[in-house]
Amino acid sequence: DPGALSHGWRDPSGTGPADGGDVGAPGRREPAPGPRFGQPVPRGGYAWWYVDALSEDGRNALTLIGFVGSVFSPYYARARAQGHADPMAHCAINAVIYRNGARRWALTERGGAAVGYSHEHLRVGPSAMHWRGDALEVLIDERAAPLPARLRGRVTLYPETLNGERFSLDAAGRHYWQPIAPRARVEVMFDEPRLCWKGSAYMDHNAGAEPIEAAFSRWDWSRSEGEPAAVLYDVQRRDGTRLALALRIDADGCLQPLEAPPFSRLPRTFWGMPRQARAEPAEPARVIRTLEDSPFYTRSLIRTRLAGQSVLAIHESLDLERWQRPWVQRLLPFRMPRARRAPAG
Repeated sequence: DPGALSHGWRDPSGTGPADGGDVGAPGRREPAPGPRFGQPVPRGGYAWWYVDALSEDGRNALTLIGFVGSVFSPYYARARAQGHADPMAHCAINAVIYRNGARRWALTERGGAAVGYSHEHLRVGPSAMHWRGDALEVLIDERAAPLPARLRGRVTLYPETLNGERFSLDAAGRHYWQPIAPRARVEVMFDEPRLCWKGSAYMDHNAGAEPIEAAFSRWDWSRSEGEPAAVLYDVQRRDGTRLALALRIDADGCLQPLEAPPFSRLPRTFWGMPRQARAEPAEPARVIRTLEDSPFYTRSLIRTRLAGQSVLAIHESLDLERWQRPWVQRLLPFRMPRARRAPAG
């Protein structure tokens, strides 16, 4: 019940305006911008905190996601169907590193006994996200899947700007998105595999008071570097309406509406996933590298043209119709194992 949460995610928390309409929707400002990990998550709902980063030389990238109510988990989906929809019983920290054309992926789901959850940190098993007030520190100690390998290191994100605005993604106000640190710097140090680099980064947050597939059928999202930086969010809702959200992020962190250029179709992936990105006609969007390719989700590094400049962008496409197909659900445990018990200590 979203009413159990602050203002049900609908009404303004203070005297400011509530969320706006469907195109270029203004958000609402919340106090104390930052991750605020300890928020309650309703039964059947979810929350995640997302980080991506690119190295200065362009050769390395990473993605980190902390999940409470692991939104794409086949185990959580099964639990919801059986009436056991406790999000704290389905948590994970997803860590992926990309280098030299290779990838190492880890996402092990764990139950509530292995989870620590407060305003300043999210711990899931041996890995954790800690908010230090002016920086995010992520400690990773995981085993990769489906090919076994160790993934152990530290990532520190230093926001150049912090944002407290939240944007409703659905008409009922049950799902929202917050670009916490749309401009940031990062330091990456891993022991396994051995690597060390610095670069640019981004952090945001999504949450919902119901399963994500209840409200949406698909979306395309991207965040670009440059001056200004930009975030584009195109959402297809279950009720047949669409959300087109386009924001520019100035150097001082100010969010302003951006005129969204037309769509440019990108090549389908190995799994046949359709993907599209917005780009000014002078330079159609093109894929530099496909980072993730699954039957229902893609993450790509693309080059596109926004606000009169050629920019690099991280792009994702999500198809929730595909995610619900039984054969996809049967494949997911190979990439998303579930720990059978909490680690000692």
